[in-house]
Amino acid sequence: MAEIRNYTMNFGPQHPAAHGVLRLVLELDGEVVRRADPHIGLLHRATEKLAENKTFIQSVPYMDRLDYVSMMVNEHAYVMAIEKLLQIDVPIRAQYIRVMFDEITRILNHLLWIGAHALDVGAMTMFLYAFREREDLMDCYEAVSGARMHAAYYRPGGVYRDLPDNMPKYQDSKVHSEKQIQLRNQNREGSLLDFIEDFTERFPTYVDEYETLLTDNRIWKQRLVDVGVVSPERAKALGFTGPMLRGSGVEWDLRKKQPYEVYDKLDFDIPVGVNGDCYDRYLVRMEEFRQSNRIIKQCVDWLRKNPGPVITENHKVAPPPRVDMKQNMEELIHHFKLFSEGFHVPPGEAYVGVEHPKGEFGIYLVSDGANKPYRLKIRAPGFAHLAALDEMSRGHMIADVVAIIGTQDIVFGEIDR
Repeated sequence: MAEIRNYTMNFGPQHPAAHGVLRLVLELDGEVVRRADPHIGLLHRATEKLAENKTFIQSVPYMDRLDYVSMMVNEHAYVMAIEKLLQIDVPIRAQYIRVMFDEITRILNHLLWIGAHALDVGAMTMFLYAFREREDLMDCYEAVSGARMHAAYYRPGGVYRDLPDNMPKYQDSKVHSEKQIQLRNQNREGSLLDFIEDFTERFPTYVDEYETLLTDNRIWKQRLVDVGVVSPERAKALGFTGPMLRGSGVEWDLRKKQPYEVYDKLDFDIPVGVNGDCYDRYLVRMEEFRQSNRIIKQCVDWLRKNPGPVITENHKVAPPPRVDMKQNMEELIHHFKLFSEGFHVPPGEAYVGVEHPKGEFGIYLVSDGANKPYRLKIRAPGFAHLAALDEMSRGHMIADVVAIIGTQDIVFGEIDR
């Protein structure tokens, strides 16, 4: 008689639901997963080591490339760690701009998550809807920094520049008539703040559309309810943060519990799940869409009424305005020193954690007084979540592994670093 034994199968890295470069070795009993072994390292870029050979400011663009769906939030943790060591104050307007872009980034991240998650589970339309909204937010990134993804907009001491007074418009083309172009430019006639405000007015309706498509859809619920259940105690023990932890019913959000920048001045709620399954984590993120929208509205309102500087006046850390630099020898020297040598950070160590769309993103920075970090350690939220994949998928079918990877919202840039 033939011997019955488990067999091993490779899932990824070329599998469309493996989100890039995840290689899972699955031990299967028929179609039931008995063990899942995630293999990482296929995207390793040695970011932490590279940072030791770059000046502090040169490492800002590397942060964008960690979790390349939550670009500005990664930068935020890094520049805050530098500010903590330098003990410099950030102008209040810059803090509001940072918080507004953090929340824009949170929406950008969750849009890609819901598009990819739904696509993995078999819902095609959701992907197209999500990318429609991502286009508008990418335009905000581009208006403020010149880049649609890797913005490098935050700086130690503030942000690169103030918000622009006009939005880039669609140009005449052979494909669209003049009337169509006018229609597409309707909400681009004013400033960036006008454009963002227009988006916040439209966005709740879009979230309603997503919920109409998915929330009570019986196929969606069959695929997500009671899949990948994690108890609150287990979630804390495994080092979960963000929506993965809140989906298990633990009300933990750094924006409320350890507020940074101006989060303590803003009004928003923390959505929390009950059952700790994929469906609850979906509901938590859907509510985060609405809460982020609320925060952005408050920031737009404040920024309209309060002009002011957006970067520190300390020219040992931030470059002087170009006009001053061209007229004043001292400013020219500051400018030259900053861009050739960078600034020196006093010896010490600092850890800063921010509420990244995926969980707690932390930067541990050690300085020995030089113009480069002595050590940089990144605490990536996705790393702890991926480590729990084995526990979450045991006893489930292969198809459920896809749903679990989707609910974890994994991006490999930060896991592999």
